[in-house]
Amino acid sequence: MTDRSARRKPSALLAGFFLAVSLTLSGCGIGSDGPDPTSGWTAEKLYAEAKAELSAGNLAQATRLFGRLESRYPFGRYAQQAQLELAYGHYKLGEKEQALSALDRFSKMYPSSPAMDYVFYLRGLVYFNDQMGLLVKLGGQSLADRDLKATRQAYDAFRVVLERYPDSSYAEDARQRLRYLVNTLAEGELTIAKFYWIRGAHVAAANRAQQLIQQFPDTPAVEEALVVLILAARELGLNQQADDAERVFKLSYPESRKLSTRLSNESRWWEFWR
Repeated sequence: MTDRSARRKPSALLAGFFLAVSLTLSGCGIGSDGPDPTSGWTAEKLYAEAKAELSAGNLAQATRLFGRLESRYPFGRYAQQAQLELAYGHYKLGEKEQALSALDRFSKMYPSSPAMDYVFYLRGLVYFNDQMGLLVKLGGQSLADRDLKATRQAYDAFRVVLERYPDSSYAEDARQRLRYLVNTLAEGELTIAKFYWIRGAHVAAANRAQQLIQQFPDTPAVEEALVVLILAARELGLNQQADDAERVFKLSYPESRKLSTRLSNESRWWEFWR
């Protein structure tokens, strides 16, 4: 009579077989993603392959390769360029924090690098892209009505490019983007000044309007900022300051009807800034 305890079902035999295969494979270092084909690559080969992937538009793969190059050869001849390429790859992939982290590492390790103009320019692009992404999410709503933190950070970075590296090849593009950001920041300040005025906080409204005029004197928002300043000064009994601001307004915007429309008896007090 056959001992039933010695018998084993086919499913049990197969389970044992698959377990053995699994252990064997894990022992060979093969994970779910397979072996790392770059494990024996030199820095030169890693850089060349990463650049090739970047040229082919394979940003994710290029970024992974630049990351491996940076971690394996942090002080080699390709290290500096790899960090910049890594930051660029993260930027193009929309990975803000990773891009900024790579730029920070570069700045700390190579503060005297001739590529620092590019570092500040790319930092500006990262923040600029971040605030433009917010604009898309808002369905076209003005950024002046939202948190302007990213806008200010982009502004600061592009301004460094123009002030420290005026001859940089990135200076002209930084200038164009800066012009847009200045207008956006001015509109943001104007929105805040209007907010204070509508709620009767006339001192805060006047201060914000004056701050806008001083910081962003060449922007379209100055016209309405002067109106806020004039009206707030009148409410506070500061007639001399109001007269001075009104004189500047009429000299600067002789064709404007914003102040007269605001003071017209035909329009209710909130309609002008609805």
